[in-house]
Amino acid sequence: MTLRPPVDPMLAQAVESVPGPGVLGELAFEQKFDGYRALLFTPTGAGGPLVQTRRGRLVQDRFPDLTAAAEQLPGGLVLDGELVVWNMDTGELSFEGLQRRAAARGRTARELARPMPAFFIAFDILQQDGKELLHVPYRRRRLRLEALFDTHRLKAPWTLCPMTTDLIKAQKWLESCTDVAGMDGIVVKAMDHPYRTGYRGWYKLRRRDTTEAVIGAITGTLIRPRFLLLGRHDARGHLHSVGRTAPLRPEAARLVGGNLTAAGPEHPWTGMRFTSAWGSRDLLAVTLVRPELVAEISADTAVDRGGVYRHPVRFKRLRLEATVGDVPLFRAPGQAAAAG
Repeated sequence: MTLRPPVDPMLAQAVESVPGPGVLGELAFEQKFDGYRALLFTPTGAGGPLVQTRRGRLVQDRFPDLTAAAEQLPGGLVLDGELVVWNMDTGELSFEGLQRRAAARGRTARELARPMPAFFIAFDILQQDGKELLHVPYRRRRLRLEALFDTHRLKAPWTLCPMTTDLIKAQKWLESCTDVAGMDGIVVKAMDHPYRTGYRGWYKLRRRDTTEAVIGAITGTLIRPRFLLLGRHDARGHLHSVGRTAPLRPEAARLVGGNLTAAGPEHPWTGMRFTSAWGSRDLLAVTLVRPELVAEISADTAVDRGGVYRHPVRFKRLRLEATVGDVPLFRAPGQAAAAG
């Protein structure tokens, strides 16, 4: 059967450590890049290539440079991968640039392609020569993907996702992922498993750093907060919002709630609005608190250009012995680091 969009991609679940080989058998480790999940379909007859998002939307009109480059590819192909954008001005991958391109059409889409070209990092092949490969084990699909790149001498904007079966090498990737532009972790796959659409059969690990932030607001009640909204002061003393935590566990909520104090009208965030997630328009009902408590948090490395964590951080504990002066100063990516 020939695959046609929409196809539900196979997904990964977040884990804290690499699953044991006794559970999955021989493992493969791929570098995980911070972009948009996408499926690429090349036609066997009339019509042009299609680019499908994870949620099934077709967005090939947003990336005319990518679809033009698809002439390098044979027909009847379906690739799974990560769509990323390179910012020519900064010389690095840009998630914000990717967002701009994903929202642009027509002339604007063509104009943005020059300073912010799109790249497709392929990590799986679901169909070749019109023949569906979902039932084929990952190790054989990977060999087909590598042969595709080699036979057709594929080059930019097509990139073969780095993969290894060496756990030590994968751990080094994870440790050094902040040194690789746009890489934010690794994905673990079983070599002998088929591709199961819509199923979370892979595992993803992001590098996480332990750090501190100031509790500036909460959702829920002062006695039993649900989320903590976090901030950091800049060198001039202004408190910037840097993100929020995942939901607190009951024991953590009780501990934090026992130390919170409602803020007065002088709070620096008075009048500000907070959304439920990074990039969302849904507003949270928050209660401002005195920005004097320090939270120790575990956060991954995905931070936007405004210095805000794109994913919820994990609350680890209250640092009751610490003051706000012990918290690292606010900095947006590209600014020099400053310790508190």
